[in-house]
Amino acid sequence: MTHDRHLHVGMLARVEGEAAMSVEVEGDEVTSVRLEIFEPPRFFEALLRGRAWTEPPDITARICGICPVAYQMSACAAIEDACGVTVPEPLQRLRRLLYCGEWIESHALHIFLLHAPDFLGYESAIAMARDHREVVELGLRLKKAGNAIMTVVGGRAVHPVNVRVGGFYRLPGTDELAALAETLTRARDDALATVALVAGFEFPDFEQECEYLALRPAAGYPLEAGTVVSTAGLSFPAAAYEAHVVEEHAARSNALHARLHGTDPFVTGPLARYSLNSSRLSPLAREAAAAAGLGAECRNPFASIVVRAVELTYAIDEALRLIAGWDGAPAPAVDVPPAAGTGYGVTEAPRGILYHRYDLAGDGTILAARIVPPTSQNQLSIEHDLRAFVQARLGLPDEELTRQCEQAIRNYDPCISCATHFLDLRITRRLSRSLEFGARQDYHVVTVRSLTWEDSPPRSRAA
Repeated sequence: MTHDRHLHVGMLARVEGEAAMSVEVEGDEVTSVRLEIFEPPRFFEALLRGRAWTEPPDITARICGICPVAYQMSACAAIEDACGVTVPEPLQRLRRLLYCGEWIESHALHIFLLHAPDFLGYESAIAMARDHREVVELGLRLKKAGNAIMTVVGGRAVHPVNVRVGGFYRLPGTDELAALAETLTRARDDALATVALVAGFEFPDFEQECEYLALRPAAGYPLEAGTVVSTAGLSFPAAAYEAHVVEEHAARSNALHARLHGTDPFVTGPLARYSLNSSRLSPLAREAAAAAGLGAECRNPFASIVVRAVELTYAIDEALRLIAGWDGAPAPAVDVPPAAGTGYGVTEAPRGILYHRYDLAGDGTILAARIVPPTSQNQLSIEHDLRAFVQARLGLPDEELTRQCEQAIRNYDPCISCATHFLDLRITRRLSRSLEFGARQDYHVVTVRSLTWEDSPPRSRAA
């Protein structure tokens, strides 16, 4: 008897957006893995055409409610590059502080509300809170600390309104930053407790083989600027991004697929950043990583929750350093006059590299825009992970195998856009059995979520 399996999750839960997963197995071999992103495209690149060069920070911030600062920072970098303007060092540091706030709130959200339930055995953070109230409260405190930075520096916690091309509309007051420092000092202890907590989780024995891609700045850990580097030795500026990363359309997804060198899947995000820059963490974050058992590199995607916790610690530590060193700026922004040209910007969103390119006319009108978010870059590597992961675990029952596949996707914290859904799981097995006189009969068994074979007897049909 041949035994083929089809695992399908109609709606992934605890990811930000709408997507489905489909895995097909023939005999003892995984033959197809698809991450199907069916959330409708929103055409932000088209919306930007014809707009003024000053508008991308406000428009692109609306792409994501969790990481709007990443879009603002990449947009500002690209527009300023096109116009030939360099923002003064004090304003660059203030931008880095704002970006730290986003890392803190985003990592806290993912670690505690989206990913920890997988390791502690709960279907949601709400269910987990009944037995682990202190864990959820720890996460909410950390997210609140990140939101505080976003509010003070960015103007509000969601879709900040204080960011502009050339800097900010308003500089934060000394008293506001002092209050932030008090909040962050307490949050630093919470971050260290988070590292200790997640380091105690059990992780499957699994490693990625894909090439890692991340930024590397002149100094420090990558955040708002840097050169793109890879574990295979690549090194190139933002302007050369499209020469190395090629996007293509796949019928199964409304997000473009990205390949390195035009052929290979690659990974961007916390594991890539850490593996390429772990020596650049602050001393406190390096100590936390060592205590958690991390080496100089981490290639187990299930351990990405530990790396995020280390980055959470770093972001709080870095924010405190930036606040302590802040001695003001001559003005909240510098003038960025329009100029004809093309500009490139790349920063490290919490989920990985975020690339922007803008073509400007002489009056500053945007002629073309290109935005490549981390999730579209990671789609193929997610499918690559799933194929290898399922192949090694074919002996698991369908329901457990599906649960672990969903967890493997959540390792990436894919940002499709914010949504919460229950799963509509459909498993289809194509079976074949021998009949008299050499004839064979094929039939399908369909199981929906919690039903078993015994609950749903097979419906047969003639071959």
